[in-house]
Amino acid sequence: MAKKLFEKAGLISLPTKPAADVSSAQDTPALEPRPKTAPGAMLQFMGQQSAAVREVEDLRARLQEFDGARVARWLEPSRIAPSRWANRHEASFVDAEFAQLKDEIRSAAGNVQPIKVRPVNPGEVLNGSTPGVPAEFEIIYGHRRHRACLELGLKVSALIEPMSDQELFQQMDRENRSRKNLSPWEQGCMYRKALDEGLYPSLRKLAEAVGVDVGQASRSVALTRLPAGIVQAFPSPNDIQYRWVKDLADAAQRDLAGMLAVAREVANAPTALSAKAVFERLVSRRKAIGESVGRFNTQLAAAAEPVDLLVSGKVVGRMSERKPGEISIDLAGLNLDETQKTELLCRLEDVLKEILK
Repeated sequence: MAKKLFEKAGLISLPTKPAADVSSAQDTPALEPRPKTAPGAMLQFMGQQSAAVREVEDLRARLQEFDGARVARWLEPSRIAPSRWANRHEASFVDAEFAQLKDEIRSAAGNVQPIKVRPVNPGEVLNGSTPGVPAEFEIIYGHRRHRACLELGLKVSALIEPMSDQELFQQMDRENRSRKNLSPWEQGCMYRKALDEGLYPSLRKLAEAVGVDVGQASRSVALTRLPAGIVQAFPSPNDIQYRWVKDLADAAQRDLAGMLAVAREVANAPTALSAKAVFERLVSRRKAIGESVGRFNTQLAAAAEPVDLLVSGKVVGRMSERKPGEISIDLAGLNLDETQKTELLCRLEDVLKEILK
């Protein structure tokens, strides 16, 4: 009986397991064996977490390399306005140095060294902004680079940082002095405006804030307070040097009318004079007056004859003293119009005020 059962069982065919696809087995990554115990599963989980932690720490370390770095943006220069404290005279945008800077920016297709700007309040109108285009930023420093990009039609690379007026003023002053020093005129205009608008309570406080010598700051401000006629006698206000300021101010205080007359002569001269020559002409006015006075006193003491009045070596009149305290001046050969006569009278009165005070 048992023998017959085994024979029948041999006739039964069981389903066989299909052969594994070799190609798919090679393409499918091997799965990590599943732990058979709870402690093993825990160890596997901790190992995976440790790898993730190490990756996060590595990324954090790489991020720290950029900590404190400032990212520059490319901005349309028409959206940027010069600062209200802008200190560059227009002559600084037409000289040879500016032309060279412009060529460098053109060849590099932009400014390599970013400028710095601060955001402005919506609707705020700033001097120098492009007409019809509301300014979004105000220049902190980099006015020449901004102007070059504006004229070249290139976007300007800029750092953006909000700051107060005083912070802007100090950063602008220091950055400019570290690059192309401002002329005494530019420096004086900047400092005078800050004082006139109450940004600083005194010149000493201003000098301390920007780190300059108070004497130098004082000379630059004194330069900007000279009459416009004297400043305009120079080829450019930027040509006036610090060491000339005191002599110019002293001469103007002693004989302003005379200095203005010389300044007009220089301005109307057929040949332009150098800045040094203009300075010497202006400050030599007092020396010429002293020599004339000496000549008058000598001639008057030697004889009662009138003393010739000389202008550029030409006799234009005579001065005589008939008796002590009675001086007369006779002018001849001068074809003066009514305006010139009035100017002559005003100058003579100014001279007498200076002498008799």
